[in-house]
Amino acid sequence: MPSTHAALLIASLATTWFLTGLIWTIQVDGYPLFASVGREAFAAFEADHTRRITPLVGPVMLAELVLAISLMFERPKSMPTWLAWVGVGLVGAIWASTGLVQVPLHDRLAFGFDPDAHSLLVATNWIRTVAWSARAAAITWVTWRSLLAP
Repeated sequence: MPSTHAALLIASLATTWFLTGLIWTIQVDGYPLFASVGREAFAAFEADHTRRITPLVGPVMLAELVLAISLMFERPKSMPTWLAWVGVGLVGAIWASTGLVQVPLHDRLAFGFDPDAHSLLVATNWIRTVAWSARAAAITWVTWRSLLAP
């Protein structure tokens, strides 16, 4: 496997699995616990959450996007063309869900706890959780195939 392909796969594996682990933690622990914060402290809690999570997830999401696009042009033989397109599509779905759904819901929650916004946040975050899980499975499969290739 050429070194460019190996570097792209390893970086993709690392970023996608980091984000997959993070989104599962947020999905099953973080977001459900928002309801336990209490109305008085919630606005400050939401501001702290946003301030802390954005620099943690933002750069890695950007790296994942660049890597997914890069794999379209520097695709290893172990990656079918259709899977490179699916990978970019999944990243697009994650970005769209983040920008069009989760960020606006966090903006609503910034004013204080809103049970409807919280419920929607937990429910719609499954879009990102499933998409990142699918990306993790796909990039793991491609990497495994590359390792087995002669």
